[in-house]
Amino acid sequence: MREQELMVYREFEEGELFRDFARLTAHYEDEASYEELRELLFACIHRLIELAGTYGFHGNLWHCYLTNLLVNNENSYSCGCEIRGEVKGSINEAALHDIVIFKEFFDYDFGPMVERLNAPEFWLLTRYESSRQESRVYNARIRERICELAEKFRDDRTPEEMKATLTRFYGEYGVGRFGLHKSFRVSRHDGEVRVEPILNIAHVRLSDLVGYETAKKKLVENTEAFVDGRKANNCLLFGDAGTGKSSCIKAIANEYYDRGLRVIEVYRHQFQDLQAVIARIKNRNYRFIIYMDDLSFEEFETEYKYLKAVIEGGLEKKPENVLIYATSNRRHLIRENYRDKEEIREDMHTGDTVQEKLSLAYRFGVTIYFGAPDKKQFEEIVSTLARRADIDLPREELLREAGKWELAHGGLSGRSAQQFIDYLLSVRCL
Repeated sequence: MREQELMVYREFEEGELFRDFARLTAHYEDEASYEELRELLFACIHRLIELAGTYGFHGNLWHCYLTNLLVNNENSYSCGCEIRGEVKGSINEAALHDIVIFKEFFDYDFGPMVERLNAPEFWLLTRYESSRQESRVYNARIRERICELAEKFRDDRTPEEMKATLTRFYGEYGVGRFGLHKSFRVSRHDGEVRVEPILNIAHVRLSDLVGYETAKKKLVENTEAFVDGRKANNCLLFGDAGTGKSSCIKAIANEYYDRGLRVIEVYRHQFQDLQAVIARIKNRNYRFIIYMDDLSFEEFETEYKYLKAVIEGGLEKKPENVLIYATSNRRHLIRENYRDKEEIREDMHTGDTVQEKLSLAYRFGVTIYFGAPDKKQFEEIVSTLARRADIDLPREELLREAGKWELAHGGLSGRSAQQFIDYLLSVRCL
């Protein structure tokens, strides 16, 4: 096989298995290396089964493996096609050259090799049934997407058809981890900043959040403008605890994923890594929201200065495909004290001190308030959630019990209402 001739699709994760199979196809008839090659084949079978457990693949594991290589390889062709579709230029000829080689691997007849190396167990890989407990890397949606693409590749008769199928996939879903996942977190490994996928994000929708219609409308309008490529603002969601600020961010990650929106969660201690994160994403064809939950600072904490520089004020302007969304219980983010406004104090420039603390909040062009519901609104939230959950308690009893619950569990809020409904559901299951 001609794996060494690949020009665009190279440097694969899990690429050693690819090279070992290529070696087997080229040398399985070598009499002098029979035992070594047979051992290598069973080692390859073992690794494909392990990958099936890790990724949740089923069906033809060899085809799923090759498909996974193609959808995760970030190169000049795949990144050019992501979200936007087919690109023009000579890169198409180079990509087709590589797809011809991949098509040979897809169509390879393993029969003579399996017979020569006496390994009939190999055929298990062509009809593998995965368990629901498998898959530690992909969720079910992504796993099925890759397995379905592998089946489409199998049905493609020519390399040109296979390339067209792959290009449509890139245009619809993207490539690599940014193409396959909705949300991400930042981590450090051996001093390197990484953006890693969050595998299980709650499947909440904006319509699931009861009330706050004005706040949700303002958030949707700003996000719609962003994903459409129009001018949009950094956004601060502030207000009382338990009112749905964080849930709104999860909801837009779900609702705008298909339009190229991705959400990266960054914690306060990681603000010094923001420039490195932005450098990783600024040239991709997605729209990224850098999300900061429960954002606030005590007066002695200075991490906010990193954030200020990223949002506005550095020599390099923030890329057009990046916005900052934050949630906070504070409107002004940085704690202020009365002494900040005293006329006589050690700091002679009192006004400058106050402006320094307010300037971070001012850099969010859109601010959205989420206030705690009053008693009537709380009861409406409870009634709506109970109806959705098919809880058939009489309204008077439901609201009476909800009132007792909120008094003992944090007061009037959407969170306490949801917790009350969850409690009722748990009692019904006993």
